[in-house]
Amino acid sequence: MSLDVHIGTRIRLRRVLLGMSQEKLGEALGLTFQQVQKYERGTNRVSASRLAEIARALDVPIGFFYDDAGGESAGILFNAPAAFSGNIVTGFAEMQQPFGAPQASSPSANDMSLFMRRETADLVRAYYGIPAPAVRKRMLELIRSMSQEN
Repeated sequence: MSLDVHIGTRIRLRRVLLGMSQEKLGEALGLTFQQVQKYERGTNRVSASRLAEIARALDVPIGFFYDDAGGESAGILFNAPAAFSGNIVTGFAEMQQPFGAPQASSPSANDMSLFMRRETADLVRAYYGIPAPAVRKRMLELIRSMSQEN
């Protein structure tokens, strides 16, 4: 995956998680929704200044868009030796499991498509809509117990 496509994918991920339409993001940036679509597909390259505007509109640090870039892209971005480039860029809160659970491995490219689904965004919004942290923790434990393969 090219870096432009990766950045576009991360823009879309954050926008969807916020429940924001392409039109709303476009309005915040002074762009048409078609331009936002082109950025999200990686058809048009996002300039550094535009990426800073997008980061502000989506309330994330610029580094968010490079999270999980991995491989060759990480080495280029951070001038890291190839042996370490896969470990330099982490993502989605470093993919750590909350509440002290062992850390899962980073999702594969195929698993990343799960983060792009509307169902995932709805689930994340509903989860964080639960006001009591203890209840959120119990819900997470319940879901994990139902999803474990034995």
